[in-house]
This record gives sequence, C-alpha cells and structure tokens, in this order.
Amino acid sequence: MITHLHSATILVGDQEEALRFYVGTLGWEKREDLRFGPVHRFLSVAPPGAVTSIVLGQPEVYAREVVPGGTGITMMTPDVAAAHAEMSARGVPFAGQPQVMPWGTKATWFADPFGNEYFLLEG
Repeated sequence: MITHLHSATILVGDQEEALRFYVGTLGWEKREDLRFGPVHRFLSVAPPGAVTSIVLGQPEVYAREVVPGGTGITMMTPDVAAAHAEMSARGVPFAGQPQVMPWGTKATWFADPFGNEYFLLEG
C-alpha cells in the first residue's frame, strides 16, 4: 500500500542557486543533501512541516531524455516487498524486484499504463 508522496523532482540549472532561493528566500528547509559519485547530488527541500519534498534535480541526471518515462515522483510504502506483490497481482508493471539502494533503503520502480515511471520507496 502506498501511504504518501515522498517527493517530486524539478530540474534546476544550478543547485546552489536553487537552494539559496528555496531555503534563503522562501524560508524552506533543506531535507536531504546526498552525493553519489562525482556528479550526482540528491538535494531536496520542503516548507517547514511538509511531508512531501521537492528534489532540486540536475538536468544531466534527471531529464526525461536521460530517464525515459521518468516522472521524478517518489511514493512511500511501509513495506516495499508487500506493495510490490500486491500491485503486481493487480497487473502493475515493475522494472524489477525491490532492491537495496546505495543509501540503504529498499525500493523499486513501477509504471502506469502510459509509460510514466514512479519510484516506490520503503520508509
């Protein structure tokens, strides 16, 4: 069962400038700032108290041309294996079995009938 939206990604040309705008100008909070290798930076912000975050995505990592069908939307579930089994039984196509991500959380991807892909994260 999906419980809530975790995040949605927007593309920004400069993550530091975007961070200054959302945190400094709008008064939002920086939620996550993780680096994967020399290029990929996962940076998210949200209004204080919000459940859903906005990921400030790098175009070279998150663009639809790089990830065809990618929506940049992450959904949460308390048990990704159970959600995978339940949704698969209902005919939802998945990219594969849930797996442990580099940051240690289990996740997988699924698609809607139109080819839009969503990231399903346990937590």
